[in-house]
Amino acid sequence: MDFQLSDEQSLLRDTTRDLLARTYDPESRNKVVGTDLGWSREVWSQLADTGILGLGFDPEEAGQIEVMVVLNEIGRRLAPEPVLHAALGPGALIAALGSQEQRQLLDDVAAGQRLLAFAHLEPGHRTPSAGVSTKAERQGGSWTLSGRKNPVLAGDCAETLVVSAALPDGGTGLFLVDAASENTSVTRHPYRTFDGQRGAQLDLDSAPAAPLGEAADASGAIRDAVIRIQSGLCAEAVGAMDEALRLTTDYLTTRKQFGVTLSKFQALTQRAADMYVSLELARSMSLYAAMSIADGNLDPVIASRAKLQIGRSGRHVAQESIQMHGGIGVTAEYPIAHYAARLTAIEHTLGTSGDHLHNLIDHLGEYDLARL
Repeated sequence: MDFQLSDEQSLLRDTTRDLLARTYDPESRNKVVGTDLGWSREVWSQLADTGILGLGFDPEEAGQIEVMVVLNEIGRRLAPEPVLHAALGPGALIAALGSQEQRQLLDDVAAGQRLLAFAHLEPGHRTPSAGVSTKAERQGGSWTLSGRKNPVLAGDCAETLVVSAALPDGGTGLFLVDAASENTSVTRHPYRTFDGQRGAQLDLDSAPAAPLGEAADASGAIRDAVIRIQSGLCAEAVGAMDEALRLTTDYLTTRKQFGVTLSKFQALTQRAADMYVSLELARSMSLYAAMSIADGNLDPVIASRAKLQIGRSGRHVAQESIQMHGGIGVTAEYPIAHYAARLTAIEHTLGTSGDHLHNLIDHLGEYDLARL
């Protein structure tokens, strides 16, 4: 099996890395995150011009490996642009289920002119597989949605929402809601997450909606979308861990204590080596998850295995990075605290490590040998 990136994938990685490196250093990122929007529309346009915002919409052109490559670099720079949640994640759902007219929306998404959001999670639901209480009602030839969605990442700025709702005859359907219209009956309650990202609680009160494709049970498509987004989060976390380890090892080679650099202390270098092991475990599981999706195998067990390892590795790398930086590691001006915050947020998005461990436990009967 070939684990090397192709020439095109390597070029995509390098192009994304160069674009974000020119744009963001710790100071400039903090300024952008502190704005009302929380990210840069100029950078968003540059990502669109590079073709990044349309990755995966046409499987013949790009797939999950390309998505993984890009999100690695987004995690490496902690770029705040909601590439996964406002474009690639919900866009893949429209590409898979949408009518020909609905798929035309993706041209605007890829061009950076339309923002999406996947409104599936609801208050009180720990995992994305839980049933939804938002109701879809049919009135003649039209549909309306009523319910509450929270958290909805990128829901503060999305113009088009992909909303899950319980169908009258059973099952969970997917609907498109025009959140930019004045008559949508959608009330947004935006907020800033502790890692600098943006989200919103969305209250829908008989909001006009259009079925995404057919008004039929879309539980399978929702499960597949969640698996793709989980893989994307894993890829972003690997990029963040990679940079956090680099910052920590650089700090150990420059910071002096008792007249020598910290890298001279064997205990600290051993801890840094353990961080590298955690990073490589996470990297291999992220690649495994992405390659499985690219092969058409969207297995929730594989997704949980990847998410569990990325959560454990991310926690280890984040905690050790801060410990070895000392007091400066928790200051807002220094980048390592922001990497720790992002890794913590990813671990809690679409199921915590504990949630995914329970999912794997439920499947223990399918294996002759299991190791926790």
